Formats: sequence, structure tokens, C-alpha cells
Amino acid sequence: MLSLRILLFSSKMWQSILITEVDLALFHLKKSHFTMKKILLLILMITAIHGCKNKTKPKTDETATSETEGQNSLAEDNEWISLLDGNSTEGWRGYNSNILPPGWIAKDGVLMFDTELSLEEDFKGGKDLIYGAEEFENFELYLEWKIPEGGNSGIFYHVKEGYEVIYEACPEYQLVDDLKWGEINDGELEEWQKTGADYAMYNPDKSQKIVKPAGEWNSSRIRFTPELVEYWLNGKKVVSFVPWSEDWYKRKNNGKWKDTPDYGKFKKGFIGLQDHDSPLWFRNIKIKKL
Repeated sequence: MLSLRILLFSSKMWQSILITEVDLALFHLKKSHFTMKKILLLILMITAIHGCKNKTKPKTDETATSETEGQNSLAEDNEWISLLDGNSTEGWRGYNSNILPPGWIAKDGVLMFDTELSLEEDFKGGKDLIYGAEEFENFELYLEWKIPEGGNSGIFYHVKEGYEVIYEACPEYQLVDDLKWGEINDGELEEWQKTGADYAMYNPDKSQKIVKPAGEWNSSRIRFTPELVEYWLNGKKVVSFVPWSEDWYKRKNNGKWKDTPDYGKFKKGFIGLQDHDSPLWFRNIKIKKL
């Protein structure tokens, strides 16, 4: 019995790798059918097979796509501008004011409005908040929020100062306790007054809307461009419309805003949060310019 062990060397690592052991039974060397030429051919075949098995496996489309998406996600994250550091109210002030209205505080990553809940019939308001450090034109705004039972608030954008009330000239993404507001206030909300609505303009899509009970965190997103506006609530798109379109003007001129000529006309402005006489909590407020 004659054993032939073949050693190959890696051209990159310069180390020997044991490939295989070939037993060649030679009863009589003179009668053997294995000539040196055939043995060399066998070695070359084994080497070729080994090389195919050890080629680096190429990345699948799925892996490559996953890595690309991860890189894109990181790039997108770098584009976000935080509007809240969580421990101070830097950048925020009252509407038509240079100071922060009483009741607004930042603590443990949350911007809070500390006040007593009032009924709608006793509404006073007047302590609306704006991020006054910068105006935004085309953007994507994201934030998380919660309100108490019967709570009411809103997110404003393209805010301009100088008006008697903040909502006179700017759109509002409505925030309200859909589930308990009517019971507490002995009334009933119209669809255009409910959470996720473009207040008094576009109703939220009930088939997509996810309503969480008071006291639970919700997420909202507003994406604004001149071509299309989208409102998202808890991961679902609930409103979309084209600003300043024929449909938009028809709704404006025949609804709540028919006597407010400046409503929605500004294409750039501040971000605002509404005081509607209820405790409020906001966190993870960030914006991306488009």
C-alpha cells in the first residue's frame, strides 16, 4: 500500500493546507496503470475542486440591500435636527413673546405643560409655544406626545407672529383625546376636529387611524412639500393633500377659515405647540429639511 499526501500552499496566506489523502494501491509497480502523468493530472483536478469550494461566497442581493438600507438610514439620521435636548427649553418661547410661558418645563427628556385640565366652555389658552430659533419651509417633522383624558392640543407649522391667535394664519395637526373628550365635555367631536386631522380642512382616514387611550405615548409625523403634504399617526398615513391646490382653496373659502384671509398662505415659518388648557407631554421632537 502506497499513500500519497498532497499539500497545497495558499498564495495569500503562505501556509500549507492539507487537502486530501489519496491511497494508491500498487500491487506491482510495473503493472500499475497510474503513470506519473496520470498522478499529476489527479493532483491538478483535486486542486481545482478545492479552489472552487473555498472561494469567498459573494454577498446575496438581500445582504447587499440590507447594508445599503442601513447606510441610508444612518445618513438620514444625520440629517435630523433635534428641537429638544430634553433637559432645557432652549430655542422655545411663547407665541408673540420673548419668554417662555409659565407652565412649560423640560425634564428627563420630555417637554411638559403643567396645568389643570379645563372644560371646553372654560377655555382660555394663550400660552402657545413656538420653536423660535429657526423657521422651516419644506420639512419632515417627527415627535411623540401624550395627553390626559379630555386633553386637547395641536401641532402648528409655518407659524407667523403678529396675529391675535396662533392658529389664525397657520395649519394645525390636531391632537385630542378622541375617546373621552366628548364624555368629559358633554359634546361630540366632528371628524375634522379629531386627532390626525388637518384641523377644519382634511379629515383623518378612519380606516388607517390608530387611536391610543389617554396617557399613552403616540407618534406623529408631518411631511410638507409644495407637491404633497402627509400626516402620519402611530405609523399610519391618515391625511394627504396638495397645498394651495384648487381643492385646498375650495375647502378654505367655504369652511371655518373663510373669514381668515391669511390662513395657510405662508410657505415658511416656525413650529408651534398649542396650549388648550390641558396637561401635555412631548418628546423626541426632531425635524429634517427637505
